[in-house]
Amino acid sequence: MKKLFLYFFLFVVCANSFSQSNNHKDLYSHDVGLFLGASYYIGDINPRSHFDMSQPAGGIFYRFNYSPRFAFRGGFNYGNVRADDSQSDNLDQLERNLNFQSKIYEFYAKSEFNFMEFQTGSSKYFFSPYIFLGIDAFKFNPLGNTGNDNWVELRRLSTEGQKTSQNPKQKQYKLLQVGVPFGIGFKVSVARSLSLGFEWGPRKTFTDYIDDVSNKYVDPVKLAAEKGATAGIMSNRTTDLVAYNGNTGKLRGNPNTKDWFFFYGLTLSLKLKQKPKECRSHR
Repeated sequence: MKKLFLYFFLFVVCANSFSQSNNHKDLYSHDVGLFLGASYYIGDINPRSHFDMSQPAGGIFYRFNYSPRFAFRGGFNYGNVRADDSQSDNLDQLERNLNFQSKIYEFYAKSEFNFMEFQTGSSKYFFSPYIFLGIDAFKFNPLGNTGNDNWVELRRLSTEGQKTSQNPKQKQYKLLQVGVPFGIGFKVSVARSLSLGFEWGPRKTFTDYIDDVSNKYVDPVKLAAEKGATAGIMSNRTTDLVAYNGNTGKLRGNPNTKDWFFFYGLTLSLKLKQKPKECRSHR
């Protein structure tokens, strides 16, 4: 975590220093915009397939263009992520038979660095690839499908025995988390006050429970006695009866990795009208 904040600090300092070297000090501008795209997740139920089961996503943002090279951006994104072992070609996952979906609400702040000078409305500096790095706060709440499209909240079921007699010291995971958004994009000016872009942004998280899967199986019978029959069913959905009876204590997920989620899609930004910097300085 400390290294990530250090990298972010160095990114801001270096980009700011670079932007100071150009001769466009008076080219501050402000944008408001929309993000329209999709979201997906990588984790225990989808360990490697990027863009798999992508769901519609959207957002709004404000951008302060400090210079043609450097910008600050803040905004809100909404998306949905999901995965299902039954869609995998891995035999172990097919046998495990877990699934989930979760809405994602994200507030973020990040810095953008343009590889080329960019100004909305310019005929000379009208396009640029860019990179971004920042910090976010996001909320999630994994749901599991019990069958017939009946979805239940998994956290309250303590599917890995959190705060039950089988695992009394394991704390429940928090639904509000902090992450690190970063990624790449490309932007192009299409009118005097309008620009379009496309970006792909991973979110590094510090939780392994976006999918409610991380650690070991607990005894489903004991769990059902404490948390209800649904808890017992959703904790162990193994299709093989022999494996089902012998799962207790075995790994249900991979506790050594964290979950990721991703947003990708189009951005549409409107440059706001403003007075020249010289006018503002005399106010």
